[in-house]
Amino acid sequence: MIEVFAYLSTVIDLRQEKKVLHKMSDIIALVFFAMLANANEWGEIEIFGKEHEAFLRRYLELPYGIPSHDTIQRVFACVSSEFLQKFQMLWNEMLNSNEGEKIKKILAIDGKTQRGNGNKNQKANHIVSAVDENGFCLGEKLVDEKSNEITAIPQLLEDLNIKEHIITMDAMGTQTEIVKKIRKKRADYVLALKGNQGSLYEDVKLYFDDPDMLSNCAYTHTIEKARGGIEKREYWQSDNISWLSQRKNWVGLSSIAMTRNTIFKNDVVYHPTNN
Repeated sequence: MIEVFAYLSTVIDLRQEKKVLHKMSDIIALVFFAMLANANEWGEIEIFGKEHEAFLRRYLELPYGIPSHDTIQRVFACVSSEFLQKFQMLWNEMLNSNEGEKIKKILAIDGKTQRGNGNKNQKANHIVSAVDENGFCLGEKLVDEKSNEITAIPQLLEDLNIKEHIITMDAMGTQTEIVKKIRKKRADYVLALKGNQGSLYEDVKLYFDDPDMLSNCAYTHTIEKARGGIEKREYWQSDNISWLSQRKNWVGLSSIAMTRNTIFKNDVVYHPTNN
């Protein structure tokens, strides 16, 4: 961590020295810490800084305290993209070292096909990436033309230090061998369950279709503007899985969950999607 933040002192600050109160390196670090805490707007970053000033002073000087959100935005805009890319690279290297084990994160494993690089002689590249909550790519693996994501995902996981992280994947990655790889590297997982798992999906679906079972689940929901309307997202979770005959096939399986999204648009209720 010390080496990563020592790099910040090398930033080139072109501001007029006599008019400067806040160090540019402090502002970059403040933004970075705030983003790790899911603060995405300048005002949120200022609030984060004021609430965690004592912690931030372990690493930063902050001679005049936490700057205003306007100052943060204005100064951060002066930092070159090349400098930020280098800082991100150093941070990613730290995450993949023993030091990175101290930081528990959610890593989304997802596959994307690169547009524009395919032609009649070859397929477009398909890349499997590991992305954290802040959109930082911590690693990627090219999927072989004769293979698929199921073989590429374990290779990507092998290259990453995922100890004590939470790995999320869509239904393509919901495979018993991939789960074994995740648990072997001492990480946890949240996987999508769909029809590709046959009876397991049907059993879990029947469980959540039962009103009595649903009433005993942990429940929460969120309501926010989305897709030109109001979207309600509901979540049910249960650790009652002793009845699940396939549970022994999934190393570390501890609970099952269901989500339901309902969209209200122009007084019309769109059918919810359940996962």
